[in-house]
Amino acid sequence: MAWTSKQILLALMMVITGSINTLSTKWADRQTAVGRDGNSHSFDHPFLQAVGMFLGEFSCLIAFQIIKLYNRKRNPSQEPNLGNQSFNPLIFLPPALCDMCGTSLMYVGLNLTYASSFQMLRGAVIIFTALLSVAFLGSTIRKVMWAGIFVILVGLALVGISDIIFGSDSAQTDTNGIIAGDLLIIMAQIIAAVQMVYEEKFVTRYSVPAMQAVGWEGFFGFIVLGILNVIFFYIDAGAFSKLPTHKLEDPVDAFIQIGNNWKILLATVGNIVSIAFFNFAGISVTKELSATTRMVLDSVRTLVIWVVTLGLMWQDFQYLQLVGFFILLSGMCLYNNIIIVPAVRYCQERRRTGQAMGNVGEERDRLINSAGGFQDPTST
Repeated sequence: MAWTSKQILLALMMVITGSINTLSTKWADRQTAVGRDGNSHSFDHPFLQAVGMFLGEFSCLIAFQIIKLYNRKRNPSQEPNLGNQSFNPLIFLPPALCDMCGTSLMYVGLNLTYASSFQMLRGAVIIFTALLSVAFLGSTIRKVMWAGIFVILVGLALVGISDIIFGSDSAQTDTNGIIAGDLLIIMAQIIAAVQMVYEEKFVTRYSVPAMQAVGWEGFFGFIVLGILNVIFFYIDAGAFSKLPTHKLEDPVDAFIQIGNNWKILLATVGNIVSIAFFNFAGISVTKELSATTRMVLDSVRTLVIWVVTLGLMWQDFQYLQLVGFFILLSGMCLYNNIIIVPAVRYCQERRRTGQAMGNVGEERDRLINSAGGFQDPTST
């Protein structure tokens, strides 16, 4: 069935805003500006960037309330159907904490590695989610899904190997930093998998509207990580921190740098706004089309990010990374039972149909021959 104009718009919104989210964060990481010590240094504030992401998610809750009030004002005599509202918002605190830890780790990793590698390595969440689902949800994994997991592992390995072989460029620190960034992103996917399994086991039973669920997680993440940013200011991270004061996070320095460099300000606003629209588009795509379509579009987003980073010369072309991407995509298709398996089944069905037609023809000829045969009137 052909997509409607609305579905096409939602798909484009998801790919574009999702790409902007990663690229804007990496763009901010590449900037330098004068900080509170009066010297110019790189913008190294992943924890504050994570707060901005949660602020974007929290805006989904604000939008949900606005829609709720609009519908109530439009039809005062009819209560708007907005799904189940009988739930305790604290059920979203654990997944928000998981999201907080995972996002913070990913932003630290993004600061160290390539934006394209960051997006590709996020595919590891499928592996950890599958394993945790078996352990805690009693799910079963079919053989083709195990095959998909294995192929994804191969793709992830190729992406990591490409980063090691090609090493660093002028925009990165060193090869060890890139490897550390890749490992941090992989670790973050374990936490993201825990979040998904928790949400499936405890949150989905309440049938909370998706936009409201994202908003509540954003609210708790924004509050908790905002407080932690203040605490991080008093923690000396030593060589781990690139900041002049070597603090784990320095919000004051971050805001001064944002004020001194319009590019950082634009990238930060882009991060906040894009994550809000990306979540809205992702929820809408799942509702209008399917979760599988959302996964495919997320893979398209990965390709867009990779092409843009090459065009902006943020990294050199790595053929192994391209091979790894297509292997990753193949593994995701196997795991989600799209394109590859249906294509194989279609070919098998066509072959069986052809064989059956051939058998029918042979049986017809045999019956004709047994009944006396067929004489060709032109034969002598």
